[in-house]
Amino acid sequence: MPSLVETRLSSLDFWATPQAERDEVFAGLRSAKDPVFCPLQDEPGFYALTRYEQVAEASRRPEVFSSEPTAVSLVDPPEAIAEYSGSMISMDDPRHARLRRIVSRSFTPRMVERFAGDVTVLARRIVDELAERGPCDFVEHVAMPMPLRIICSMMGIPDSEYDGVIDATNMILAIGDPDYVGPSGEDRITTLRDRFAHLHELMGDLGRLRREEPADDLVTALMHANVDGESLTTVELARFFTLLVVAGNETTRNALSHALALLTANPDQHALLVADVEGRLPGAVEEVVRYATPVTWMRRTLSQDYDLQGHVYRTGERVVLYYNSANRDDTVFKDPHTFDIRRSPNPHIGFGAPGPHFCLGAHLARREVTVLLRELYTRLPDLHATAAPVRQRTSFINGIKSLPCAF
Repeated sequence: MPSLVETRLSSLDFWATPQAERDEVFAGLRSAKDPVFCPLQDEPGFYALTRYEQVAEASRRPEVFSSEPTAVSLVDPPEAIAEYSGSMISMDDPRHARLRRIVSRSFTPRMVERFAGDVTVLARRIVDELAERGPCDFVEHVAMPMPLRIICSMMGIPDSEYDGVIDATNMILAIGDPDYVGPSGEDRITTLRDRFAHLHELMGDLGRLRREEPADDLVTALMHANVDGESLTTVELARFFTLLVVAGNETTRNALSHALALLTANPDQHALLVADVEGRLPGAVEEVVRYATPVTWMRRTLSQDYDLQGHVYRTGERVVLYYNSANRDDTVFKDPHTFDIRRSPNPHIGFGAPGPHFCLGAHLARREVTVLLRELYTRLPDLHATAAPVRQRTSFINGIKSLPCAF
């Protein structure tokens, strides 16, 4: 196995290697006696937290493992980006608690249930179109439309804005991928700033409109929410929308894409699912999320010295919580490298570990993935991928760019 330091978890070349190679490296990291430090070229490096209990404990102690100044970048964001990307995912209490309290009052399982009919109708329409179209790119025609259209429907975003939102989310999450570059070859910071600005402008305009002209959508509920005398500002609404549309769209889309790839690569599991779709679908969804782990990692910065499993991390040091590795920890999961839709229990942390930053949209993501997979494997039980998935060149998201399918 190559040197753990040489693999440089910050290198996109490493994340482009086959899954088995990456799994071998993370197995070595989990078994290493001492924590592994990963250097960065121009900024302080970070320690890799790869064991399940390490990730879980750090997640439960946000007063020690801080999400500020950022949870989603190995390097601190430049000012041009920080003003747009500062959503509650990169905040600590009391700011995080205030925003989550306001948002949670509107973005609830009950609110999601109000749109349950929309999810079902959209899933049927997507499968209708797939059945008529025939062989195609599963990502473009099936996995991508579901979460984006549901989120935009919930928020009240018009259909005319869909293409711009897709472009923005692709650019933001896979900025290192050579296939995702600005039309005029803009540099990375300019590209990110422009895409963030587009999403903020879109939501800012809609938020101001909904203050004056309320409608039956989530933006109206958020703009008029009042929790202990507090409500969202227009900027806070725009940041929440950016978080929801980027994280919610991309992670659900990739869970759906991985589901097809995994069920194709594991015909025994495909046979189990189609033999009892209703009975085995809940377990299949959880196993897809565990095995694929659509969000690979989050960063934390130490706000005080802390002894974590025998190593004292110092104030100001950075750690990265590798959810993908924790979900392969054989002290928690039996045969962790086996894809098994009957796995039980399955205490995965594919939506983040327990704590205040557990994914607010987990209920919605589960609903979307479940409804669409039910529709697909009930109506097109022999649906399968016809080639290996083309992965996004990024470490943060376990993303799939394209996946040809047929039935």
